[in-house]
Amino acid sequence: MYTDTEGIILRQTKTVNGRRMLTLFSLKYGKISAGTGINERGKGKNALALRPFTHGRYELFKSRDTYNINGAEVIHSYYRIGEDVDKYMACAYILEFTEKLLPQEQPSPRLFSLLTEFFAVMERRKSRFATIVIAYQLKALAACGHMPVLDRCVSCASEEPAALFDIKEGGVVCRSCAEKYPAENGNAPLIYQVNFGIVDILKYFLNHPLSSFEKLALEPSVEQLLRAIIKDYVEYHLDLGQLKSEGFLSM
Repeated sequence: MYTDTEGIILRQTKTVNGRRMLTLFSLKYGKISAGTGINERGKGKNALALRPFTHGRYELFKSRDTYNINGAEVIHSYYRIGEDVDKYMACAYILEFTEKLLPQEQPSPRLFSLLTEFFAVMERRKSRFATIVIAYQLKALAACGHMPVLDRCVSCASEEPAALFDIKEGGVVCRSCAEKYPAENGNAPLIYQVNFGIVDILKYFLNHPLSSFEKLALEPSVEQLLRAIIKDYVEYHLDLGQLKSEGFLSM
């Protein structure tokens, strides 16, 4: 069966005889694995659509268990991402994060739209990329149904101001419940001390488009805390451990 879909290449692997296996985040089918004989180093429209950070349209041959990309064309190329090494690595990290987050062959149009919006914002961004990366990760978790609880205490369900973020419990803990924690737990692994301002930042990220943060940069200490919380949260609840691209980040 021949079909086509919009998509974004998440990963490429060379195989034999010049062929490649691609992980494609397709709008129609979700994350799929597809083979192709198209070489991204060519100059034709097919090759251009296989390059990193490109939103393309892909002609697929779909058999019972496999996909093959027979043709492709560019819808939008975010080529300026490649002009800055730090920006490139931040976007490469998000591609890897998105690939790990997505289940196989389950369409996620909300996340697809979010990823193209992320590319557009990052292409225009000049520095301090971590703020946009954090915002994307939070919104991606929400799009996939994995968002931590922020609007009430995970222990008693009250809406009191938060004092702790408990990774294992999956969200914020109010001041009253935090007082019942052993004193040392405020500095224990997977338990973070937070204040109401941190929770407000997380909620703001969730409730506004990424374009709203284009000129916004968090304080480095806040960035560091939020990155640590997100890293521990996805590792504990989604089994997303150290990503290969994470070691090259400089945001």
